[in-house]
Amino acid sequence: MLKLQRRQSNGYVRASTALKLRKRRGGVSMPTKSHWMQTSLPRFPKLGENLTVDVVVVGGGITGITAAFLLKKAGKTVALLERDRCASADTGHTTAHITYVTDARLTELVNTFGKDHAQAVWDAGRAAMRQIQSLIDEEKIECEYATVPGYLHAPWKEIPKGEIERLRADAELAAELGFDARYVESVPIAKRPGIRFANQAKFHPLRYLAGLLPGIAGQGSHVFEDSEVTEFENEPLAVKANECTIRCNYIVVATHVPLMGNKGMLGATLFQTKLASYSSYAVGAKLPKGTAAAAIFSDTSDPYYYLRIDRRPRHDYAILGGEDHKTGQESDSEERLTRLEEMLAEILPGAKVDSRWTGQVVETTDGLPYIGETAEHQFAATGFAGNGMTFGTLGAMMAVDAALGQKNPWRDLFDVHRKKLSATWDYLKQNIDYPYYYLKDKLKAAEGTSLQDVKRGEGMILKLDGQRVAVHRDAHGKVTTLSPACTHMGCIVHWNPADSTWDCPCHGSRFQATGKVLAGPAETPLEELSVSPSKK
Repeated sequence: MLKLQRRQSNGYVRASTALKLRKRRGGVSMPTKSHWMQTSLPRFPKLGENLTVDVVVVGGGITGITAAFLLKKAGKTVALLERDRCASADTGHTTAHITYVTDARLTELVNTFGKDHAQAVWDAGRAAMRQIQSLIDEEKIECEYATVPGYLHAPWKEIPKGEIERLRADAELAAELGFDARYVESVPIAKRPGIRFANQAKFHPLRYLAGLLPGIAGQGSHVFEDSEVTEFENEPLAVKANECTIRCNYIVVATHVPLMGNKGMLGATLFQTKLASYSSYAVGAKLPKGTAAAAIFSDTSDPYYYLRIDRRPRHDYAILGGEDHKTGQESDSEERLTRLEEMLAEILPGAKVDSRWTGQVVETTDGLPYIGETAEHQFAATGFAGNGMTFGTLGAMMAVDAALGQKNPWRDLFDVHRKKLSATWDYLKQNIDYPYYYLKDKLKAAEGTSLQDVKRGEGMILKLDGQRVAVHRDAHGKVTTLSPACTHMGCIVHWNPADSTWDCPCHGSRFQATGKVLAGPAETPLEELSVSPSKK
């Protein structure tokens, strides 16, 4: 069995537990409240009538909200049901590291599952990261999103024998598999050897979700709060909440620990025995401005510690987390929070703690999340461990593909019924129509930054006004600017100089230079984009 390090899953938290903890300082009580909870999300009504929709999504965290938003965008009617308030529990108490670097070391993944599977796990996380960034760009969400380096470094305390060699091996392997990683002798702040992973990210999770939620309700779709699902029905497929029934064609369960649903008592019980819950802790603190560059950090101790540094207009901000233990097996939460505060004071002496909270993460027996159908027309996603933001988003993406009946390259990899992964799986060759081009094209640099780079009769992908633009200049000099995202599944189109067309490498859709559809499966033209006069 793969030995996992205890890593904090980006801060999943039980708010009911958090509010019970208090810190006494000079007679003043400091409630343990997530740093993000100062931000208010829009409110939504309770379910109060019977409805029929295409898809019911149960759970209003990052997985459920993202799935509902993407399904609505794909043309489905959706009902999103949250038993409390959206993002008020698990996701609302995250630390919001956005990274493909998993709890299990890359060398461990390769030793256990093979190189193809290990690469696929990290590629899946990278695809989810790109999905987050795309939604932020497309919806113009102001959520403090920033691309930053991520560091995996030797423990804050004593460095075990052989750890430096392990870090070197992990860095070399990551680079070999196509990830931007390199070994460094001294990681910033930590001042220990480690690995620098380029282009990781962080954001304000509630502001991000506040940008998605308004796009769900309307046109036959709904968001309901204070609406706990108490019953699932199979024939016809439906859920019940607040003594009302919503009939549907598909159910997505996005509740951290999946509900029983239509899986049946025995099946649900066996599934839940493959999951383990751990509690983790975090403290947030203001720092003097200019203390350190923005970045995210994790050490390799067991259990491990993680750190996030933000740059703010008036001050910097740090979040330190760790002190994990199996849920229910430790009673002195106050002591663990105090140890984190003391540790943060040693690492960053100018830190002034203003928030502290406790969280819960869910792990699986083999270190990979469970994402897939637990019963016919019922989908679940859980076991995200240290990648709550990325795997939560990935779960939403895979749920959408399942509900739409579309292929997903990671379906077998994360299958909830998996027993043993095939050692002969050729990841790139077997999925070349989706993940390879989707990921490589989405992440590679644009071909230019000025319309002057495009000659007559040519087409190029440029970066203009902070976004990618498919640009064509005809024989007379007229310029057409389009979105490069194929309207089928969002892959980036390529210019075909032989036929003067925009072609999608994922599923073969073709578009005229003007964006009009020439061949499917895409059914709508490429979106026209306007470019500021200064770019012309």
